[in-house]
Amino acid sequence: MPAGDPADRWRDLGTFIREQRDLSRLSLRRLSDLAGISNPYLSQIERGLRKPSAEILQQIARALRISAETLYERAGLLDASAERGDTVAAILRDPELTEDARQALLKVYLSLRSPREAPEEQ
Repeated sequence: MPAGDPADRWRDLGTFIREQRDLSRLSLRRLSDLAGISNPYLSQIERGLRKPSAEILQQIARALRISAETLYERAGLLDASAERGDTVAAILRDPELTEDARQALLKVYLSLRSPREAPEEQ
């Protein structure tokens, strides 16, 4: 993903989520139900108006049956060109962690990063 304007990154992420939803033939309401987030919040994410947390991206990915890593890359939380040696990738790959543990570690780690990089909570 290009390193351009952060607003463009969130808009591109929203467009990607909407495209995946359309490919899955899911309504906005159905995806929000499956992901466990509110319909208006999902709509704002799709329009690039909100910056979802890693946890919310995980829920959306699970509902769309795609890799959470894909959404993390689109959101700029994970560098797709890196050799996956970074902290986020290590947390995602660790087979010893439960999904709840992964989400807790990601939330803590991302909250400690630069405030301009940390995603907004729901």
